[in-house]
Amino acid sequence: MHSATPNPLILPERFTLPEVDLPPVLPKDAAALTALVLAQHQAHIDVKRQAMSHIQHLLEQFILMRHKQFGISSEMLSGQGRLFDEAEVLAAESTEVQDVAAIPPATPSSPVATQVEIKARGKRAPLPTELPRVDIVHDVPESERTCPCGTPMVVIGQQVSEQLDIVPMQIRVLRHIRNTYGCPDRVHAPVTAALPPQPLPKSNASPDFLTMLLITKYIDGLPLARFEHVLGRHGMKVPRQTLARWVMGAATLLQPLHNLMRDTLFDGPFIHMDETVVQVLKEKNKSPTSHSYMWVQAGGPPDKPVIIYDYDPSRSGAVPSRLLSGYQGYLMTDGYEGYNALARTEGVEHLVCWAHARRKFIEATRVQAKGKKGRADEAVALIGKLYGVERDFKEASEPERFKARQQRSVPILAELRAWLDQTRPAVAPQSVLGRALSYLHDYWGKLIRYTERGDLPIDNNRVENAIRPFVIGRKAWLFSDTPAGAQASAVIYSLLQTAKANGHEPYIWLRHVMRQLPAAKTLEEFEALLPWNLHVLDLTSNMIA
Repeated sequence: MHSATPNPLILPERFTLPEVDLPPVLPKDAAALTALVLAQHQAHIDVKRQAMSHIQHLLEQFILMRHKQFGISSEMLSGQGRLFDEAEVLAAESTEVQDVAAIPPATPSSPVATQVEIKARGKRAPLPTELPRVDIVHDVPESERTCPCGTPMVVIGQQVSEQLDIVPMQIRVLRHIRNTYGCPDRVHAPVTAALPPQPLPKSNASPDFLTMLLITKYIDGLPLARFEHVLGRHGMKVPRQTLARWVMGAATLLQPLHNLMRDTLFDGPFIHMDETVVQVLKEKNKSPTSHSYMWVQAGGPPDKPVIIYDYDPSRSGAVPSRLLSGYQGYLMTDGYEGYNALARTEGVEHLVCWAHARRKFIEATRVQAKGKKGRADEAVALIGKLYGVERDFKEASEPERFKARQQRSVPILAELRAWLDQTRPAVAPQSVLGRALSYLHDYWGKLIRYTERGDLPIDNNRVENAIRPFVIGRKAWLFSDTPAGAQASAVIYSLLQTAKANGHEPYIWLRHVMRQLPAAKTLEEFEALLPWNLHVLDLTSNMIA
């Protein structure tokens, strides 16, 4: 009787049927009585099966929680989690030859070298040529410059070695001296030289100071309280409250660039979107310990990548619908239902991330018996084949990638679909594997759509990589005080991460922007400061100058 229904649970070998609760009046018909007894037994067995399924579910959750707390993550494997023994671990991976940068000496037959080409010794790369050089000449004592034959020696070459040096933070004061000219006869009013437009006219922070402040907080993840102490060590006390006002003022100054970047975001064929939590202490009608959200979008044309952060206290589906109002194109997300309203908008085609589907099967492998492979491993292997196609054609043209997806990925998807249809009925829905199978089944139509074209993404990793710097910073500064502060952070993160996506070193790009933006008046002048309109070499030459 029980063999007709697959049972994923292991029942005890010595299993006794429970006592049957019979009604006060038994049916006289033997067949009806038998049916009643069997029904009562089946009800008890179903209760036991549900109880054991619940126990199995709790056990799997315990294993996953233990793995998250004590297991080895990818960050640990890559060395990022080795905080306390970082120096010795990294030193063990290096060699002495990599710590020496040398320039080959000039040959005796050559004249005195005026320009020496830097070459690497061993596997070590030479120091960047664009860094400024300070020459320290070491000369032979005069008493040793006489040849044994009695002839005075002459310079025939040089041996040059290089060391990497650093100058600690230097805080200085810029004095803006404006000459005033007046009429000798005092007939006309005097004329004073104009002060160039400043980022924050009512403050005494220079453009370069503001640049360093924003880079320190939003790239290096240093909270304002710690930066206050850094400044204090170098002889200048600036209260963190003042630093916070300067951050807010800088975000207001940068807001027009954020708006222009959002316009460019819509120009791409697809947009990635995801959200992450942020704590805001003084959000209206919300507890200080409750979650608010930073919504992150990544897209734009291939030659103008854009990353946009937006703060909102809510995680409802109305938020992405508002942020992407008017967008037409493909939308890549995870399986969060809050995106469904936007996905149903006319002109929006919804894609779902394969990385999220794969992670659920990875979790299922972690609750399997140690050292044994199961059904979850089969799914991971098939999904791995899909990613293998993407790796093989990562640098290919869109038509070539589309052809590869049709010829190689589509058959793998058909195999995976057949495996899913065969496996799903035999697995308890509430188990970790069951939930992974349900996710794959529910979003199948949106998971396979990336094969429709050659330029569509297979997963949402692009926006997840954009979220990572925010999460790292959040671990340091923990929360935002007000919604205005959270939105200011969104603006600054947007600009700096977009600059990085366009190949710029964020400090160099932002310093140029902070110097030029106060004088910008026209749309053309604002657009000229967008990351894709500035050449990396031009910014580097300005940095050296």
